[in-house]
Parts: sequence; structure tokens; C-alpha cells
Amino acid sequence: MARRTFSLHTVPGLIACGLVAGAVLAVAVIGWRLVLLARGAIEVMPDEPEASSAAGEPQPDLRERSLLIPVKGVAPASLTDNFNDARAGGLRVHHALDIMATRGTPVLAVEDGRIVRLHHGGAGGITVYQLDGSGRYGYYYAHLERYADGLAEGQKVTRGDVLGYVGTTGNAPPNAPHLHFAIYEVADPKRPWRGRPIDPFPLWR
Repeated sequence: MARRTFSLHTVPGLIACGLVAGAVLAVAVIGWRLVLLARGAIEVMPDEPEASSAAGEPQPDLRERSLLIPVKGVAPASLTDNFNDARAGGLRVHHALDIMATRGTPVLAVEDGRIVRLHHGGAGGITVYQLDGSGRYGYYYAHLERYADGLAEGQKVTRGDVLGYVGTTGNAPPNAPHLHFAIYEVADPKRPWRGRPIDPFPLWR
């Protein structure tokens, strides 16, 4: 039986060469990214907002904005303060407000601003990161069922615009649809997911 030889002049040879080259390139790209991460040249964005300092109460300027409750039809009297509740068996503090609502209830922008990140994954599930017009405050909406049609990063939004719909994505209990809503005072404009956690509950009391 004649022995087969490898040749770049054949279709199988060209395919094999392409696969090998692609694998080598992928390994090189991944390796270089790991080097950059180790050197701090690039940063991995977290699944949830990161606290840069101790949590606090809303400042007067935030209270004066009359932020909209971010779930359609929810009255202030129905809210429960769970900002300081323990989570993960006491390993962390909630630092957010859970707003219970029927699955599919529209989630609304609390004020005018801009969408800076849409993220799907981690504990928050389907999430939206919004900044106010000045970039001082960030608003985080999590556990969404889905996004509003056409919602995109960089998009400007107006108070009351629909961002998505209440759901149970991420680590939310499947039988307890709610919006996990967080406010944080941005510490670094280049990292709009990082800042000082602020308790939303007093804003509607």
C-alpha cells in the first residue's frame, strides 16, 4: 500500500495547516492577554458593582432628584429596606434594594442618563448599568427577565424609559421575581462599575 504524504498542495493539507495556524494564534492571543492582566494593563469588569468605600446614606443632591421607583406600579409603602441584609450565608452585605413584582413588570430608568454596560451572567443574571448625566452616580438593575427591545450600550435614556422586565435570572430564587436595584457614587469615571454603595430606601421615604 502506498504511503500517504502531507502536502500543502492538497485540500486536506491546506485545511490541516489552517487549523494548526488558528490554534497557534488563539494560544498566543490568550497568553498575551494573561500577561497584560498580570501586569495590570487591562482590567476584567466584575459581574456586579464593586464597593470602593463604606456604604452610606444618600447625599442631599441625590435626595433632591426625586428618583423614580424603578419598577412600574410599585408604591413607596410596599418597599422593604433590605440594604444591610446578609447574603451568601453572611459572607457579604446586600447593599441593594430588592423590589418584589410580578414577572414581566417593566423596569424603568430612575432618571435621565446613559447606559454604560449590559451584562448577562454571574449572580445578577441579565443586568443594566446606567450612569446619571454627570457621571457621578451609577444605577444597577439586576435579575431582569430580558432587556427592552433595542436597548444598547451608549444609549441615552430618559426618566421612565423601559430598560427591561422583572425576572429571576442569576441567583434570584425562581419563585420570587424581583428587581435588585443598587445605587453607587462612582469612584473613577474610567471604572463606572466601582464606587461607594448608597442605600436607595430613604429616597422614597
